[in-house]
Amino acid sequence: MSKENITFRLDSDKRTTLDAIAAGIDRDRSYILNEAITAYLEMHQWQIDQIQQGLAEAEAGDFASDEDVQAMFTQLTHAG
Repeated sequence: MSKENITFRLDSDKRTTLDAIAAGIDRDRSYILNEAITAYLEMHQWQIDQIQQGLAEAEAGDFASDEDVQAMFTQLTHAG
């Protein structure tokens, strides 16, 4: 996988925190930024995938019944 340079602006407080995290785990700033971007992309890709799956199910007419919704509501509101 090829690597490219990218430049962006970052608040000085965030840079200070970023550098502290990097020093705390004996890594450089690039490593921390790459880890953070990977986590961000994975989270948002998961959300997009779930939305697309939900849309496909809706287009196929695959909806929860009123009874299913009520049962889940009851379970969630009476948990504990």
